[in-house]
Amino acid sequence: MILEICANSFESAKAAQDAGADRIELCTELSVGGLTPSFGLLEKVLTELTIPVHVLIRPRSGNFTYTETELDVMLRDIETCKEFGCDGIVSGALTQEHAIDTIATKELIAATATMEFTFHRAFDWCAEPILAFKQLQHLGITRLLSSGQQTTALKGISLLQKLLNDSDQTIQIMPGGGITAANCLSFKEAGFKMIHFSAAKKTQTLISQPKVGMHNPNYFIEGIVSASNIDDIKKIAEKLNN
Repeated sequence: MILEICANSFESAKAAQDAGADRIELCTELSVGGLTPSFGLLEKVLTELTIPVHVLIRPRSGNFTYTETELDVMLRDIETCKEFGCDGIVSGALTQEHAIDTIATKELIAATATMEFTFHRAFDWCAEPILAFKQLQHLGITRLLSSGQQTTALKGISLLQKLLNDSDQTIQIMPGGGITAANCLSFKEAGFKMIHFSAAKKTQTLISQPKVGMHNPNYFIEGIVSASNIDDIKKIAEKLNN
C-alpha cells in the first residue's frame, strides 16, 4: 500500500523518508489545511532527501475560489516546481457555488505538464460530489485526495468506496483525513491502494507563554480572506505625510 505523508517541514519530510513512506505532500500551515511551502524548504528537501515530492499549490487559506491574480501566482509556483524537478502537484479550484472550477483547474493541470496532478480536499466542499468527480475524470487528473466529505476519511469511507468503484481505474482514490495506526487497516481491507496522513505529533517549544499572542482567531474562519485595503493605506499615508 502506498503511504503518502503530509509533510509540513524538513523534519517531517525526513521522518517520512526514514520511516519508509512512499512519497510526501510538502506544505506548510496544517492549521488551515495546508499552504504552498517556501521554495527554500522545497529546495532543501529535494537536495537532501530522495523521497518523491508532491507540492501543495494553495496561495492562501479561507476558500478555494481564486482571482485571476491568485491563479497567476499558482501557475508561477507550478512552473518553479517543474524547474526544481518535483514529482507532482497537489491543487485545485472551486467556484463560489462550491463546484469544480473547471477552467481554473484545467489551467493548473496544463501547467503541471508531465508531473502528476492530485486534486486536493477542496473536493470535500463540493455540493454535488458525483458530478464533481465526473468532471475531474474528464479533466484527466492523476488522483483525488478526499475524506469522503466527512470530518475524517473513516466516517466518509462509503462515499470514498463509491468513488473507487466509479473510477474505472482512471483516477486513483486516496483517502486522507484522520488516518491513524488504529484505523489504517480499514482502508486496505476496503480495497484502497494508497492513503494520506500526517502522523503529526504536537510539541510545545516555548518555555513560557508570550505576553502577546500572534494568532488571530478571526482569520481561521472558513471563507475569510484578507487583503490590504487601498483606501485605508491612503488615509494613513495622508495623515502621516501632511
